[in-house]
Amino acid sequence: MSSEVRDRSTKRRYEILIGRYTVNPLIRGIFAIGLTPPRTALVETVGRRSGQIRRVPVNYVRDGQTIWLIAQHGEHAAWVKNFIAQPTIRVRLGRHWHNATATLRADDDVRARIQTFASGAVGKTLVAAGFRALESNPVSVEVVLTD
Repeated sequence: MSSEVRDRSTKRRYEILIGRYTVNPLIRGIFAIGLTPPRTALVETVGRRSGQIRRVPVNYVRDGQTIWLIAQHGEHAAWVKNFIAQPTIRVRLGRHWHNATATLRADDDVRARIQTFASGAVGKTLVAAGFRALESNPVSVEVVLTD
């Protein structure tokens, strides 16, 4: 096993643990008190093994009835595994829940998609740097709102 693959796997494990036990609970708490961080949504999936509702905060960009997300860890992320097993999800945008269908878009240019998450040169540079720092296997996710 090459050191790059081992390092990527180790990085992914640490980042998933940090997100699961610190960042995600904090952002879910912010949603719970009625606040919505900018360009942040809650994605609600059904656990593929447990059958329980799972909610994960994600950054998004909206294009009409479609929102785009970046799964920084690709198919290694639990929320991605959940929607692959059951593509019908719910998404909370602001204070409203929407029914939706999620699809992993491996054919989408994830680097170009990341550039749509900010406007202006400084914003695009910061967003791209943030994604590069956190990613291990990024893949675009297309979420089509059905209501």
